[in-house]
Amino acid sequence: MSQVNVTINGRQYRMACEDGQEGHLMKLAQLLDERIDHLRGSFGEIGDTRLTVMAALTVADELAEAGRKQRHLEEEITALQDARVVAGERVQATQA
Repeated sequence: MSQVNVTINGRQYRMACEDGQEGHLMKLAQLLDERIDHLRGSFGEIGDTRLTVMAALTVADELAEAGRKQRHLEEEITALQDARVVAGERVQATQA
């Protein structure tokens, strides 16, 4: 396990991560810090905890939306695969 120092909302945190994941963890912390800064710019100083919770909720919302899109795309792929099978069966039937 590696240890990484990250800064989020002006505070330093020492975080553990798998070896080789240090850069990824630092990038995630940077993205969260940028999200908090953006919210601060939109809402002003409403408190560190509230800004952090709002940032977490926006990230959770994006994750949920990505999951919905993924499920929709998986359903589309399944439908297209089924249509391909049916089309292949029709071609075979007309050639017989």
